[in-house]
Amino acid sequence: MLKAVILIGGPQKGTRFRPLSFEVPKPLFPVAGVPMLQHHIETCAKVPNMKEILLIGFYQPNEELTRFMFNAQQEFKISIRYLQEYAALGTGGGIYHFRDQILSGNPAAFFILNADVCSAFPLTEMLSFQKEHGEPNSFVILGTTANRKQSMNYGCIVENEETNEVLHYVEKPSTFVSDIINCGIYLFNPDIFQHIGKVFQKNQQDMLLEEPTNGWHRAEAIRLEQDIFTALAGQRKLYVYKTLSFWSQIKSAGSAIYASRLYLTQYHTTHPERLASNKEGGPRISGNVYIHPTANIDPTAMLGPNVSIGTGVTIGAGVRVRESIILHGANLQDHCCVLNSIVGWDSTVGKWARVEGTPSDPNPNDPYTLFSDGKLTPSITILGCNVTIPSEVIILNSIVLPHKDLNRSFKNQIIL
Repeated sequence: MLKAVILIGGPQKGTRFRPLSFEVPKPLFPVAGVPMLQHHIETCAKVPNMKEILLIGFYQPNEELTRFMFNAQQEFKISIRYLQEYAALGTGGGIYHFRDQILSGNPAAFFILNADVCSAFPLTEMLSFQKEHGEPNSFVILGTTANRKQSMNYGCIVENEETNEVLHYVEKPSTFVSDIINCGIYLFNPDIFQHIGKVFQKNQQDMLLEEPTNGWHRAEAIRLEQDIFTALAGQRKLYVYKTLSFWSQIKSAGSAIYASRLYLTQYHTTHPERLASNKEGGPRISGNVYIHPTANIDPTAMLGPNVSIGTGVTIGAGVRVRESIILHGANLQDHCCVLNSIVGWDSTVGKWARVEGTPSDPNPNDPYTLFSDGKLTPSITILGCNVTIPSEVIILNSIVLPHKDLNRSFKNQIIL
């Protein structure tokens, strides 16, 4: 019997995802037409002998999260529960805190998945790999390759090329260590809790020796990457399975467009019914496009490639949309143009207006597409919720916070 645990973080995480995370918890943000988490849940539910999916995070259990879990349980016919942390406990602390719930029913192994990754999730391949490599009590990290410069933004893995054993693990090194990076998807067995428990006990002892701090230093705050993997490397317990299929992190809003593109491409094999096609009386479709059935689109509009249109969206005559995500209730008026952008919920783009980002093809493994050195780099344009763009203006490489009525053009600005 198997289980899966998805780490969803909490509201003070995902700050780089603003202003979109103001309206919806980041794990529920729609990527390629469905909430980010749904891609994880769907893949987990397909794994044979998968008994339960646990979500661990420190969001307050709100109406959106509850409704999403209820709908997902119905659709994928699997038990889904949310376990709320009392504070941000880190990637290891959260699963250690809820170890009794994870181990109830005595699972042989369990997956840990970070919610902010986009992947083909090769979970059954990881199970086969675990059987072939190392002991049945070994732990598996999913890895992929990155270029030298990118790799330093991630956990870097040095492996034994014959056995795939992890010999050395460094989180975000300051110099080049390896081009194999950690994808944030793991396969563990119950033994992992012994290793996390040792760190917990050491943290408790350290706290007793220290001057009492103001309660921030909690023994339960444990990071899998720095505290566990670094120590396990070279002990013949930790192995890396390298995937050749797509993988990306979704840290910034810009990376959501990139992730949407990857999932839309995957739909050809997994969900062809989600991809729009050219039909008589319908809009012109170029490349991979997802359109929610409730959207109302003028037949003279042209959409694609890599476009996702949400519920209740209205798109007028002659509109052009490319490499963009258009969220619920947005209204794109006649002849406007939206390129490399995210248009927020219930926002309006006026007639003949242009909302445009610069296609700085975000590197799949680079979460920093939006800001570098504190400045806005040429990247995508984001309209928050309920923003109004007047007719005949240009909004270029800018972020517009929610509930703004603009009256002129903007370029390279954050509009507060």
